[in-house]
Amino acid sequence: MAFPSDAEGIIALRSELMLSEPFDAMWTAVCSTQLARRLASGGDARAYVAEAPDGSLVSCALGLIHPLLPAPACPRGLAARVHTVATHPRYRRRGLARELLSALLDRLEADGATLFELHAAEEAAPLYRELGFAADPASMRMTRLRNAGRRSEEPTRPVLLPVEEYASTVPKSTGSAFVFFTDQHDRPVQLRATYSQVHPWQFPGGTMDHGERPWQTAQRECHEETGLAVEGPPHLLASVFGLPGGDWPYSTTGCVFDGGRLTDEQIRSIVLDPDEHDAVRVLPLKEWEPLMPAQDFARLDAVMTARLTGTAAYFDSWDWGK
Repeated sequence: MAFPSDAEGIIALRSELMLSEPFDAMWTAVCSTQLARRLASGGDARAYVAEAPDGSLVSCALGLIHPLLPAPACPRGLAARVHTVATHPRYRRRGLARELLSALLDRLEADGATLFELHAAEEAAPLYRELGFAADPASMRMTRLRNAGRRSEEPTRPVLLPVEEYASTVPKSTGSAFVFFTDQHDRPVQLRATYSQVHPWQFPGGTMDHGERPWQTAQRECHEETGLAVEGPPHLLASVFGLPGGDWPYSTTGCVFDGGRLTDEQIRSIVLDPDEHDAVRVLPLKEWEPLMPAQDFARLDAVMTARLTGTAAYFDSWDWGK
């Protein structure tokens, strides 16, 4: 069970993992102060949390009790909204969300709530269904805007959810960008990863940082991983998409840019980051096939075909867990 002292950690998890735009310091302080009061004895908030060995919160389930007029579905006139269920990515797939949410629902029910509601993100919907929640087609959520009382002759438009709430319902995706090189004989150049036996051979590149555009990511990652500076203008070879899976909870969208043909001297000049790669290899396309998983080679083949034909590739089967 959570206590007022856990309020700041709960708000931090909500800000980092659930909001489309994390809270700044002022809003973090405001929300933490209010939640601490509401978690205190007599408050309307109930929460359960899990801690890492260092004492930091890694998972939480937060509910808020609110009064309604009594009805057969809520004879005591108390309903509960599941407000936040969040688990840090490093601690997912351990059953923490299920355990904490189950405890929260038991506590809310013990406190008299008999009507429960929530707004579920797509990836969390299966868990909520297992715990008894179901979509209600008769319900319609509406939001009253500040100027909603002003009469208008304009045609009625669909009511939009607040940005934060809508963002929690759409699939989450991470962006990445890569640079594809060949030697002067159109043989692909790849780096051997030290951190992945599943995907051993890779293009220079990686995940986008906040505020970066794909081409900026490709240039930065390429320079960090090889020491090579890639000049523009950018030439897109392929768009790569992958669905989430057991190895990663989000979908991925990547751009592969053409880095051109390297001379033998340029290939010899590559300086690897030993924390990420330990070898550079240049091979004809077909000789890469036995060294890579099928989906990795299919991506390499698509990118190479795009280079040779001048037509950008669309590769949408680089799914996680395969």
